[in-house]
Amino acid sequence: MKRVHFIAIGGAVMHQLALALKRQGNIVTGSDDEINDPAKSNLGAAGLLPEKAGWFPEKITSEIDAIVLGMHAKADNPELLAAQSLNVPIYSFPQYVYEVSKNKKRVVVAGSHGKTTITSMIMHILKTQNIDFDYLVGAKVQGFNESVRLSDAPIIILEGDEYPASVIEKRPKIFFYHPHISVLSGIAWDHINVFPTYDNYRSQFEQYLVGIDANSPVFYNNKDEEVRNVMARSGGHLNGIPYSMPKYHYELDQAVLDTAKGPVPVSVFGSHNLLNMQAAISVCMELGISEEDCYKAIASFAGAARRLEKIFENKDVVAFRDFAHAPSKLKATLDAVREAWKDRTLIACFELHTYSSLSEPFLSHYTHSMDSADKAMVYFSHHALSLKGLPELDKQTVHKYFGREDLIVADEKQELEQTVKDLLKDARKPICLLLMSSGTFDGIDWNSVSSQ
Repeated sequence: MKRVHFIAIGGAVMHQLALALKRQGNIVTGSDDEINDPAKSNLGAAGLLPEKAGWFPEKITSEIDAIVLGMHAKADNPELLAAQSLNVPIYSFPQYVYEVSKNKKRVVVAGSHGKTTITSMIMHILKTQNIDFDYLVGAKVQGFNESVRLSDAPIIILEGDEYPASVIEKRPKIFFYHPHISVLSGIAWDHINVFPTYDNYRSQFEQYLVGIDANSPVFYNNKDEEVRNVMARSGGHLNGIPYSMPKYHYELDQAVLDTAKGPVPVSVFGSHNLLNMQAAISVCMELGISEEDCYKAIASFAGAARRLEKIFENKDVVAFRDFAHAPSKLKATLDAVREAWKDRTLIACFELHTYSSLSEPFLSHYTHSMDSADKAMVYFSHHALSLKGLPELDKQTVHKYFGREDLIVADEKQELEQTVKDLLKDARKPICLLLMSSGTFDGIDWNSVSSQ
């Protein structure tokens, strides 16, 4: 049993790690200046919700075995300063996850896109095969009660992230997991507030590969030219194993894999998701599961939250939401829906929500990314710009970068909601509504909108 204190316990992964450590029997405490749901409810149910919001350096004593420092804690955080003065060991969450998984076989899924889906698919196959394992994943996955599990299991599946680990540890989180098996799913510039140039961003993956032990298997996306180049430059000491697009076809709206053992209908769709499936199957076969059992298991995979998640369906409208926010993710998601629902009017709505997407210097990367949609909308919030300390944008500026004359741009929640309602009402054949954002469109109830 250890005493572990979380600075910024309210983070999406931070609070899940805190819950996992408590389930193991550790004494867990934490602080934060703001905690929202679902973290607030989850921590409250476990008895870990701080009594008051804020930072309380008196909570930090020499009896604490470890401090886990969250991403949004600043360098002058009073609790962090107290921990440093007392020489209490301080970890970012990836560093601490490594500390508690040193004796496990570690599988890390890295890359600019597809990480959550691939990790979720691996988890689903392992669970279906009754294999005991721990995990850390960035979304709610059907069939799993939490997004972090720690136990005595011999394997841990980790969704990797290239974002910095903490305010005092600027290196990417993936640097700290030291995988025995890894996936590199794709490379497309993101997080421009941290990685100001594409070369700087790409170099993080090169450094990640260099840090992996020789001869370790790395399954890499052979369709991605940049991934191939990075593997060639920095992965020569590794056992690089390419994965590629499987053969498949559609029967009505369902994707069917064409395998050597016969057709395998699956619940996910879109070429990028079927490519992700190949990565997951490759990892599971490396872990000792037969290819046939992998296909049997993956047939029942229903997806991760907000990854082409169906949120509404009636005879006229089917609506999906997706986490897509980077240009490559946006285009891949749109192409997937267009491919699977080709007989419907595709109405796509995208929210500029991340620091990168709200930055005018980055907007040019979105040119033609929404061309697959019959009707396309982009939404941004002036409040989001203010929170991120970014210069103001106007509709005309956003419009010009997407390279689509009929693009609709909205900057007010009510305007967005009414426009989507009007588009749904005016459509002349069955509709597929696709909602893409790493945010919430300022809390719009899309079930209500879709049912109008």
